[in-house]
Amino acid sequence: MIRDTMIKTANGMISASSSSANAQSPGLKTYFKTPEGRYKLHYEKTHPSGLLHYAHGKTVTQVTLAHLKDKPAPSTPTASSSSFSASSGVRSAAARWLGAGNGSRALGFVGGNVGSKSISSSSSSSSSRIGSLGASSSSNSMTNSNFDGKGTYLIFNVGDAIFISDLNSQDKDPIKSIHFSNSNPVCHAFDQDAKDGHDLLIGLNSGDVYSVSLRQQLQDVGKRLVGAQHYNKEGSVNNSSHCTSIAWVPGGDGVFVVAHTDGNMYVYEKNKDGASDSSFSVVKDQNQFSVSHARYSKSNPIARWHVCQGSINSIAFSFDGAYLATVGRDGYLRVFDYSKEQLVFGGKSYYGALLCCAWRFCILVLDKLCKLVMDGKYILTGGEDDLVQVWSMEDRKVVAQGEGHNSWVSEVVFDSYWSSPNSDGGGETVMYRFGSVGQLLLWDLEMDEIVVPLRRCPPGGSPTYSTGSQSSHWDSVFPLGTLQPAPNIRDVPKISPVVAHRVHTEPLSGLTFTQESVLTVCREGHIKIWMRPGVAESQ
Repeated sequence: MIRDTMIKTANGMISASSSSANAQSPGLKTYFKTPEGRYKLHYEKTHPSGLLHYAHGKTVTQVTLAHLKDKPAPSTPTASSSSFSASSGVRSAAARWLGAGNGSRALGFVGGNVGSKSISSSSSSSSSRIGSLGASSSSNSMTNSNFDGKGTYLIFNVGDAIFISDLNSQDKDPIKSIHFSNSNPVCHAFDQDAKDGHDLLIGLNSGDVYSVSLRQQLQDVGKRLVGAQHYNKEGSVNNSSHCTSIAWVPGGDGVFVVAHTDGNMYVYEKNKDGASDSSFSVVKDQNQFSVSHARYSKSNPIARWHVCQGSINSIAFSFDGAYLATVGRDGYLRVFDYSKEQLVFGGKSYYGALLCCAWRFCILVLDKLCKLVMDGKYILTGGEDDLVQVWSMEDRKVVAQGEGHNSWVSEVVFDSYWSSPNSDGGGETVMYRFGSVGQLLLWDLEMDEIVVPLRRCPPGGSPTYSTGSQSSHWDSVFPLGTLQPAPNIRDVPKISPVVAHRVHTEPLSGLTFTQESVLTVCREGHIKIWMRPGVAESQ
């Protein structure tokens, strides 16, 4: 039984040594309560402090969850890093979505990672250094071709390093560390549908971008990133504008998008030479959306989207890749039809920048097998106004907003594994669970009871509220492609969190939901895994 295996694996993860290592800071509890029960702290992951190099300043930690299946046979020799090759790794296994960004990508526990002990001593005991302009040569790297790599991994950035940790190992420290000598990694993404070895993207604050094979990094016991394809080398495409967010295009066959602080997004094809020169027309109006395509078929990137003046802070694709959401320094959410390269709608925050966005999708668990189902009805945003907002694709406007944060909202994620305790399992889901961080807040959104009654219109009238007031927010219909101002804050239905909990000493920067657990990560790179109530009690 898959679930039994997961629980059995988790049972063996806490030992006397790991429990002492995971001792809580004063004032922090090892559980938090929700309406469905207690989420209990199971164990922690972090980075070895001795391997950090803060010469280039700190960066906010982000986490990507990646799942590798069995290594295909026959295995192929490690490819030279001087050129991209499909034989450099193996066909990537699917990584389930984490809500993000998106960001992306949720996974349950799937058992211990095969062979992880064979590389932990060499890769975690020393830092793997790589210059920001290149990767190692195959002649100078050692590989463990017998290492299968099967398992579930956490990929996270701290300072100038990328760390890879075995999610199902009792070891608190990572099994691999890769340091960049001249810049810091700031964003990364794992491809759930990669058709060759290169399944992991890494964006740097120098504007440089790498694609690599995750399995190849785990197989290599040397000190360098191996088999990397390099894009926007030394910021040649965009004058070294920092990367802020990166995403594979779902079903895009190796196409990915990188967002930058200059308000531009660039579209790349991973199978094209990353050193190819691309030139684009000059942006005539910094405040207007525009798309420019590369002049030559061999160019990479293949397109530039100018989205806004100022930084694009986060991007997220709908599950089917039809729509792309962006949020930026100018405070706007923008939703684009990706294939048509057209703006569908946009809306503004009440104050300051929007920092994060996430799409709603649904995961059905049938006979303990997970199946992703297209939803895409709602989008979450959060930012500097301390609010979490729920946007409707159908209505093209805000339909609810959450008040409860006392600081900026740095990430928002739908919990696609959660179902209402009162749900009978039939019909359309009318309640959504989602989470947001600065501090950890969980929200339950009942669409029928909260949004729909507030939108009912009396005969010949406008929507009536409990105060008896009338609202132009629900009357107004904005044309396609329109950026909307922020509505009157009194006209948008309010929701309150069902959980508000301080789980780390430092502010949180990330949140991930899996079938078995909730993962929280703070800005300093410390990760905690909280088991869901049903799983926690069974142990």
